[in-house]
This record gives sequence, C-alpha cells and structure tokens, in this order.
Amino acid sequence: MYALKQEQTNFAPPKRHLPLVDPTLIRAASQIYYTYCEVHPEIQGRATGVAISRVTYRGKVIFTGCPVLLPQECFVPLSQIESYVY
Repeated sequence: MYALKQEQTNFAPPKRHLPLVDPTLIRAASQIYYTYCEVHPEIQGRATGVAISRVTYRGKVIFTGCPVLLPQECFVPLSQIESYVY
C-alpha cells in the first residue's frame, strides 16, 4: 500500500534504443533491401526497413511506420541496414 502512495516525480520514460539484431540478419536484410531497389527502381517512397524471419532469412521490405510482425520475425530498420559495416 505504501508503494502505491509514493510520488513518481523522478520517473523518466525509458529511452528508445534499437534492439540488438544478429549481424547475419542485418546482412540478409540488406541483401533483400538492395535487391528490391534494383528490381523495382520505379517504386517511389522511402522504406522504413525489412521484416525478416529469424529461421528462414526470408523477408519483405516494409514502408509503414509500425510493422506487424509474426512471432519468428524481427524488424531491421533502414538506418541499421545503411549503417552496417561488412
């Protein structure tokens, strides 16, 4: 009961960090993204990243802000794909 009455004046919302992604997933996501850009140069709009399966390494380029993922998928943001050093 006492814990509920305490004020939360010092509470700060957690900082938003990029989740750690396996380097092989980043490599596969970048390959998917750059292949998509080569095959579809006419597509206008900025992609937000790639949704990729952790099991099969198959993925799709995502253009929305909040992707809906399957349980075995993870989202690799475009900023992480572009900044990845091989």
